[in-house]
Amino acid sequence: MKFLIAGLGNIGPEYIHTRHNAGFMILDAYAEAAGIKFEDRRFAFTGVHLMNGRSLILIKPTTFVNLSGRAVHYWMKKEHIPLENLLVITDDIALPTGAIRLRAKGGDGGHNGLAHIIQILGTSNFARLRFGIGDEFFTGRQVSYVLGTWTGEEEKILPARLSLACEAIRSFVLKGIDKTMNLYNNR
Repeated sequence: MKFLIAGLGNIGPEYIHTRHNAGFMILDAYAEAAGIKFEDRRFAFTGVHLMNGRSLILIKPTTFVNLSGRAVHYWMKKEHIPLENLLVITDDIALPTGAIRLRAKGGDGGHNGLAHIIQILGTSNFARLRFGIGDEFFTGRQVSYVLGTWTGEEEKILPARLSLACEAIRSFVLKGIDKTMNLYNNR
């Protein structure tokens, strides 16, 4: 059984520690804990984790956030992964910093990466894990905030919250989205 776990972010050193790269950060934390190395492949940095008879294809799209649908679609087709085995990980300004929220389906919530995936796949019926980045910005400064680096206070809480997100990924694969939502939402 195969799963595609897509963490959204932007490539390049200027984006490494930015809030918009929460999806990349979560997959990096997952890969480090599991001893996985990413390879630069078509449309994404990819890694594979075998867990309890399941194969997790981890991707960090190299298409930039707003064009993430290309990578997700390509890897779903290449690996023959059904829609119900897709988990997309994004940042979310509507959630407090470090909060996680899982959904089985839904809209894009104003996230351009999710919007592109929905457009390319032709459906919004796929699981997503949203990682809160807060909304501590002045009117008209959203882009600067999202593409800005984490504050010292935020950096202190990130390791534990990234670890929780990694647990949620494992739960999604082993227990499914419904049980995972019950276990991890509001934690």
